Amino acid sequence: MVIGGGLAGLASAVWLSEAGHRVTLLERRGSLGGRTISMPLDAVDDVPDNGQHVFASGYTDLMRYLTSVGTREHVRFPGRMTFRMPGGATRKSAFSGVPGLRAACGDLPGVTGKDRWRTARAQATLIRQALRQPPWLDDVTADEWFTRIGMPRSARDALWDGIVIGLTGDKPTISSAKVPADLLVTGIRRARAGRTPISIGYPTVGLDTLFVDSAEKTFAESGVDVRYRAVVRSIDVADGMVVGVTLKDGERIAADAVVCAVPVWNVKGLLDQVPGHERIHEAVDALTPVPIVSVNLYLDRSIGMADWGEILLGGEGVLEQVWDRQRMHGRDAARNHFYSTTVSAAYDLIGKSNAEITELQMDMLRRFYPDARDAKVVHSHVVRMPKSTFAQRPGTAGIRPDQRTPVEGLALAGDWTRTDWTTTMEGACQSAARAVDVILQYAAVRS
Repeated sequence: MVIGGGLAGLASAVWLSEAGHRVTLLERRGSLGGRTISMPLDAVDDVPDNGQHVFASGYTDLMRYLTSVGTREHVRFPGRMTFRMPGGATRKSAFSGVPGLRAACGDLPGVTGKDRWRTARAQATLIRQALRQPPWLDDVTADEWFTRIGMPRSARDALWDGIVIGLTGDKPTISSAKVPADLLVTGIRRARAGRTPISIGYPTVGLDTLFVDSAEKTFAESGVDVRYRAVVRSIDVADGMVVGVTLKDGERIAADAVVCAVPVWNVKGLLDQVPGHERIHEAVDALTPVPIVSVNLYLDRSIGMADWGEILLGGEGVLEQVWDRQRMHGRDAARNHFYSTTVSAAYDLIGKSNAEITELQMDMLRRFYPDARDAKVVHSHVVRMPKSTFAQRPGTAGIRPDQRTPVEGLALAGDWTRTDWTTTMEGACQSAARAVDVILQYAAVRS
């Protein structure tokens, strides 16, 4: 039995079914997908995503999932992104070759004079301390870490603050320095193992097509039983072994093994019969939510983007990234031009009205894109995700629980469990892979 129909639950169910097991998936809502979904907009006769999701070339477990459900072909890795400065100037970015070497030497957008030398020196120290981490790294924020190593403000504005926000989903003044350090190490190791350049990719189809519809088809073919509106009250344990679950309405369902793949915010209460569940509850309390706001903007004209995705230098806090859905999905722009914007760590934005958020986004676009100055909004769709990700503040290293539990036949999955990543799609899939391994090992012993 798999509890939770988000990405970790979908991957767990798919891979357990592939291994020949009979699987029941319980989802508390009326649809699957969790935080990776599309949603219909009747006003523009479209089905946009609930926020733009991007991929890193090191996402091996996520690619395994897409291969299992038959949608791997719908992810493209162009190998670059574009930085855009106020006024419209652009610069291509890459993580290898000549652009990567230029960046390593401190040649970043807006970094001039002696700051280039200081940036190169600070970046070398940062990589060295990430690979051989000092004991104090989890005691300071990323902001404090950058200050200690002498990273110039211009380099932070050009690259490093954005990297922290992109990797952790949270502000450098909040996130522990150990979080981006660990993720940099993961990226370096994945790149070395695959001997391929680090690159960023994107889906060429909607999230439902990529993750959900394909999973539902796979479930139908393999006999996975999906039960919707099935709210689990408790995971039941007897003599140190999992025996099933009890639903909110009192129904008990027996199971030989259970993967609990619910979001961190919903786990309390489910594991009360598990020895040491208090430790898991400590993690739940420590991993405080971080909001993300995305806006789907349907405009009457092109804003003149040079690339599929662009990072706005100096846009953090109001608007960080813009995505050209014409390029990404091969959309027909005859009726409107569709752009998606993203604001991570949107603490100051999430409480504003839809109209205020839309106007802030358009004001920022007009600063960076001259062609946007006369653009009119045909329709705006604001997506608030108050619990999109979780904060890992200083002192929280090691608090995320392992997939293996003290109860035989019970495993945990979800991006909040211990993985090589923070809150990413890859973290969710990696946790599922590890949870499935726990269950398969248990099944092999029992047989």
